[in-house]
Amino acid sequence: MRSGLKRGLAVKAAGVVVPKITELAPGLTSGFVREALHRAITGVGPLPPAAHAAEVQLREQRGDIDKAIHEVIENHVRYAGVGGLVTNLGGLVTAALIAPANITELALIQCRMVAGIAHLRGYDLEDPRVRNAILVTVLGEDTVRKQIKKLNLPAPPMALATAPSHDPALDAVITTAVANDLVGRVIGKRLATTIGKRVPVVGGLVGMGADGYGTWKIGRYADREFLPRAQLPF
Repeated sequence: MRSGLKRGLAVKAAGVVVPKITELAPGLTSGFVREALHRAITGVGPLPPAAHAAEVQLREQRGDIDKAIHEVIENHVRYAGVGGLVTNLGGLVTAALIAPANITELALIQCRMVAGIAHLRGYDLEDPRVRNAILVTVLGEDTVRKQIKKLNLPAPPMALATAPSHDPALDAVITTAVANDLVGRVIGKRLATTIGKRVPVVGGLVGMGADGYGTWKIGRYADREFLPRAQLPF
């Protein structure tokens, strides 16, 4: 009986929280994804550009690309974990205010991580095909497979990055898919950690674990997807 009541409360809460988020940050439904990718690649605030950060790791690992990729993933898992802790403190009443920050933070960190991995494997981050592949990777392997099966996406990240030409029609499709996925992930996580759990710190700790683990899974997916590109001789 009690679990049924909680589910009912969760549904009602979602009906309140999700519209509030789109009211406060309408860009979360579309443009923020491309902006997050742009800033991830070019750098923002204390975070240097993705390629620069990846090259630092490559030097530290004495040119070992696989080890450098491992470090890129681990660094971004820590970033995501800290962000998840901070942005998931508080109860459901703060979700409409805090969730947009968590969504934007996750988009930036995960795009930056995947871009760094792609760079280390020899991909041009200015190529629109590669940028679309980075965004699709952020969806995660399970979601990508489902979207391909439903014919919502044409191919996995590696195939998109190495397609014969860029299809501009895919840009909006991919952007919308990533935006919806990020919003759904964050809202679902917040409902799970606040309905029936009224201790704010618990939500923060669960958010830290969820964001960190989710980022690690996406990093491993990127590592498998972006196979090394042959380097052309100068």
